Amino acid sequence: MGKAFDLDFMISAIPEFLYYLPVTLGIAFAAGVLALCIGFTVALIRYFNVPVLKKICIVYVSFARGTPCLVQLLLAYYGIPIFLKSLNAYLGTNISVNGIPATVFAITALSLNIGAFMSETLRSSLLSVDKGQFEACYSVNMTTFQALRRIVIPQAFTVAIPPLGNTFISLVKDTSLIFSISVVEMMAVAKIVGGRSFRFFEVYIVVALIYWLVCILLERVVVIAEKKFRKYQAGTCND
Repeated sequence: MGKAFDLDFMISAIPEFLYYLPVTLGIAFAAGVLALCIGFTVALIRYFNVPVLKKICIVYVSFARGTPCLVQLLLAYYGIPIFLKSLNAYLGTNISVNGIPATVFAITALSLNIGAFMSETLRSSLLSVDKGQFEACYSVNMTTFQALRRIVIPQAFTVAIPPLGNTFISLVKDTSLIFSISVVEMMAVAKIVGGRSFRFFEVYIVVALIYWLVCILLERVVVIAEKKFRKYQAGTCND
């Protein structure tokens, strides 16, 4: 009769998971950067009350926050090829559908999902900056763009760094869902190794520990970034 818990197997399986850790982190980083761009754009649109676009952004944020990430992954995986096929038929083009890697769908879905959460964080951070900062900048002949770049955004990011860091940590954990659309990362390897050895418990302990350590490291990075941005807390009108 085999062991109920095999520590030796667990240790021997670690290198196999670490081999795919860069895939997980690469997807998380790409989706995180794209999500930050999406979130910042949506936050600015809502902050300045841009007509029409504001309503579109509200619907987008509501949908992305109100539906499960897994559902959004599946919608992207099955929906984007259908959209491209329809676009080919309408425009008479020949955009390759079958050649799109599954990682593209994963990054697209994750970035849109996390971008909605980041947009709310960034919007509330922008609102936390006193409107008088704009008036002070206008008084020294700054444009709105200059006021945002030099004064408002640095102060807003000081407020936003902790929740943005938490959101990115959640994104890293959400990558565990992308095995459902055939992306081979750590959770997919866990399924494979577990099915091969019938040691699912040990396998999932290894995966949990790796995710935990990664998140601890990310928490430290967030703390360092927060300290760096604190110098903008008071704001300055200098370059």
